[in-house]
Amino acid sequence: MDGEKFSVEAGKPIRCKAAVARKPGEPLVIEEIIVAPPSHHEVRVRIICTSLCQSDVTFWKLKDLPAIFPRILGHEAIGVVESVGEDVDEVVEGDVVIPVFLPDCGDCADCKSKKSNLCSKLPFQLSPWMPRDKTSRFTDLKGEVLYHFLNVSSFSEYTVVDTAHIVKIDPSIPPSKACLLSCGVSTGVGAAWRTANVEAGSTVVIFGLGSIGLAVAEGARISGATKIIGVDVNQEKFEIAKKFGVTDFVNVGECGDKPVSQVINEMTGGGADYCFECVGLVSLMEQAYACSRKGWGKTVILGVEKSDSLISLRCADVVGNGKTLTGALFGGLKAKSDIPTLLKRYMDKELELDKFVTHEVDFEDINKAFDLLLEGKSLRCVIWMDKQASYSKGVRTS
Repeated sequence: MDGEKFSVEAGKPIRCKAAVARKPGEPLVIEEIIVAPPSHHEVRVRIICTSLCQSDVTFWKLKDLPAIFPRILGHEAIGVVESVGEDVDEVVEGDVVIPVFLPDCGDCADCKSKKSNLCSKLPFQLSPWMPRDKTSRFTDLKGEVLYHFLNVSSFSEYTVVDTAHIVKIDPSIPPSKACLLSCGVSTGVGAAWRTANVEAGSTVVIFGLGSIGLAVAEGARISGATKIIGVDVNQEKFEIAKKFGVTDFVNVGECGDKPVSQVINEMTGGGADYCFECVGLVSLMEQAYACSRKGWGKTVILGVEKSDSLISLRCADVVGNGKTLTGALFGGLKAKSDIPTLLKRYMDKELELDKFVTHEVDFEDINKAFDLLLEGKSLRCVIWMDKQASYSKGVRTS
């Protein structure tokens, strides 16, 4: 791959196109911006393609903090290192990398431990800045600061990312599949694989059959679960979910007077081995806990509620039933070691990433990707910066 080795722009600002969110809920504006060179522990990356995640839409709509405008959204992507800043030794110009929102510094006690994926040196925050010096690498042509998003900001032809947030990968992997592991698919698969450690022959319940829920199903499938129950209010999702290993379905609207947890307890003979909440509703988190099996059931919370929301559990149930309730950011994955493993499982035809990609659009049509997601027509829409240019530089596009 040629990549951007020996880039003539190294150390200089780059002028390029970006899709800028200037006002809440309004179409993104394709405009020229200035991307500063990377500072210490940073790399500048030419984005090959990026995919649209529900989190992008959530923050695009949000009017109050932590929302902030103008901003460059996007956090699921793959790119080529164009240039590196000082104190960077793990990648060089031309390397293919996946940026990730959750840091993996490799130095702190948490990153060195197998027990956690929450870096203590660079704690994850919903910050509009670069993580180390709290400044931006983006300005528009008027000199106005453009804010970062989730440490990535991939809706730009070039972006700057801290080395704690990049994973070097095999350049032969199709970028439209590899970019999915930046966030959503990794979160769901990782929750089943790493956080829950789903066992062969086990029973799994998934509340919410959006992209995250389907990724949990995929993770449970490749882990050998034999009964995977999907719970949703949208009947149309059930046929799609079968492709991801879901074996049984519960339509919440058809449970009558019974709580959905009671229906599931009856279906499973006392509760599921593993339950996953992928919607972000406290009521469903409580229902998920209620239908996890007494003695060893494990409930994993992936959905995000308001920060001050409270989960109510009876003390007697917590003490007497021997269940586990846990959260999982990024599915419990350690990006730099686990993403390459997942990509190998994809290349070995175990992990089926292809079925997550339902649409592809050119960068100029990025607002169409938002429309498709808002209309419920896509799981993942891949947005190509310049597919033909990527192909000519030796990057596989399919």
